[in-house]
Amino acid sequence: MKPVQPKKHLGQHFLTDLKIAQDIVEALRLPNGVKQVLEVGPGMGVLTQFLIQHPEYQTTIVDIDRESIAWLNEHFPQLEGRVLLADFLKTDLKTLFDGPFSVIGNFPYNISTQILFKVLDHRNQVPEVVGMLQKEVAERIAAPHGSKTYGIMSVLLQAFYDIEYLFTVHENVFNPPPKVKSAVIRLTRNKVETLPVDEKLFVKVVKASFATRRKTLRNCLKPFNLPEDMTKQPLFDKRAEQLSVQDFIQLTHQIQHHAV
Repeated sequence: MKPVQPKKHLGQHFLTDLKIAQDIVEALRLPNGVKQVLEVGPGMGVLTQFLIQHPEYQTTIVDIDRESIAWLNEHFPQLEGRVLLADFLKTDLKTLFDGPFSVIGNFPYNISTQILFKVLDHRNQVPEVVGMLQKEVAERIAAPHGSKTYGIMSVLLQAFYDIEYLFTVHENVFNPPPKVKSAVIRLTRNKVETLPVDEKLFVKVVKASFATRRKTLRNCLKPFNLPEDMTKQPLFDKRAEQLSVQDFIQLTHQIQHHAV
């Protein structure tokens, strides 16, 4: 069977460096005795070959590319029944897994943020993610507050996950080489089960706060029609990037209390 050709419309860039592939797989910690691992976008199985060397957990792989799935079925017969032709973004993960599972993958650039937001929706089932994505996106997700790259994704993901930027990956280890550098990050579920505020309102407040980065919160949050005695607080003189996750929670609490 011929090797799979990377498809531009699927955002495929196949990793060719086996040492980096092994390092990505070894970054899995499988917290709390997790036994199931889901690989997203395996391509030709550069990560899969190292995943199956770990008999202590069960690997399932999902790809939207029929050609990749045919290749993987031929080359990894030991994964029979766990090589899925499906769109991860449309897959019902609660049906697929009846317990917790870690997620790993060389994520296609064009859907990497959507993959992480889907993980966020299933955060109580996904205690860990190890993923390679565009370096700029990885830096944004891992950025601390006060950083110029800190933004909406940083806050929403850091509310529920501890995030580590593990290492940078250069363009020349991919086929075809992407035009940008990549990076591997690890997300580990923190102890926060639910936020002590309305989570939908929290998301709205975070998105509105970053809508115009250079403006103060006082200007960004005008659509919420907050009372002047609230917006006179020093907090409202700050810009969104200066607020920690905890600050955003407290801000949401105030806005929620005002709405009541």
